[in-house]
This record gives sequence, C-alpha cells and structure tokens, in this order.
Amino acid sequence: MLFTRLMIRAALLSCLLGCLTFLRAFAGEGDICAVVSVADQKIAVVENGYTLAKFPVSTSRYGVGDSFNSYATPLGTMEVAGKIGAGAPMGAVFKNRRMTGEILRPNSPGRDPIVTRILWLRGLEGRNENAFSRNIYIHGTPVERLIGRPASYGCIRMRSKDVVALFNMMPVGAMVKVAREPLGEAVASLPYSQRFAAVQPQADQDRFAFDYPQ
Repeated sequence: MLFTRLMIRAALLSCLLGCLTFLRAFAGEGDICAVVSVADQKIAVVENGYTLAKFPVSTSRYGVGDSFNSYATPLGTMEVAGKIGAGAPMGAVFKNRRMTGEILRPNSPGRDPIVTRILWLRGLEGRNENAFSRNIYIHGTPVERLIGRPASYGCIRMRSKDVVALFNMMPVGAMVKVAREPLGEAVASLPYSQRFAAVQPQADQDRFAFDYPQ
C-alpha cells in the first residue's frame, strides 16, 4: 500500500514538473538579452518583453568596428561566452582574467584596469567575428567618472555596482546586441518577444551567479 502511494506521488510529481516545463517554454521564460546603445551610452536588460534594468556604460573612444588593434567596440549580436569574477569584492583588479589581489576604489587616481566582474563576449556575425579573440568584455572600471561617454579601448565599461547586477542577471549564452542607434530604437529592432513592454523591478541579483575562469 505504501509502495503504491509512493508511486502515485512520484507520477504526480513527474506530471507537475512536465507541465511546469511546458508552461515555462510556452511563456518564453529565460529569454533574456542585453542591448547596448552607442548613441546613448546605455545598456538595457530585457526579458520576455520587459525591461529588467538599465545602466550607463562607456564604449570605445575609437568608435565602432571589429578589426584587430582598432580598439573599437564591435557592433551586432554577440553572446556571453564566459563569466569571470563571481563573488569577487567590488573593485577587485583583474589581469589576464585573474584576480591580482588588489582592490581599487572608484576613480582611484592614475589607474585604469579591469575590475569587479568580466562578461566575455563572442561574436555571432561577420562584423563582430573577432570579438572573442580581441578580448571584448563587459567589465567594471574604476574610472567611473567617465561612464556615460565613450572612453574605453574597445570593451563596454560599467560602474562596479552596475556590472555586478548585470553579471547576476545574464547567464552564459545570453545574447548581447550592440547598436549605433538610441536605446529605444535598438530594443524595438529585437524579435517581438524580447521588446520593451513595461519597466519592471530589477531582477534578483542572486538569480544567476556563475564563474567561468579562463
């Protein structure tokens, strides 16, 4: 009798999990992406048609492009190929994607390393096919006073607190689109299921927390 009850409970649980998986797939849950506007120097995180968050960024001071040694920010659709720095303190300095042990405060004089978190991007189009080899990242910077205007050497820079939030919202494999146009226009060009519908509260920062050291 007990065995029969356990079998029934297992069957019901399996059915429930199957229904939940179907509903999540039907709703498109997990369809998360980020859109970077070079014109506005902003990034938006969009999931299932809702804006989860928007942050100021800094793209390249040398404009857009994908050539080696151009120091330009590539345009087009890319993906998060790796995430480095989960759990690191804000301001932690990275060299060759490894922590050095040094921690910098925002706007420390004379310093401009990569800090806090790294999201390594891989290009998915011909116009950004070199992004991964060029080490194009979304990363934290101590030079926070320049966020909001082009100032990087190809990467997409963010304030430490903002890149931590982005890091925890974006899983490996999530799409990142970099566009010339204003943010609203860039998001409007996404597939319908990913477009803005309303502004929602920022996602739980512990939702995604992976570390992929290279």
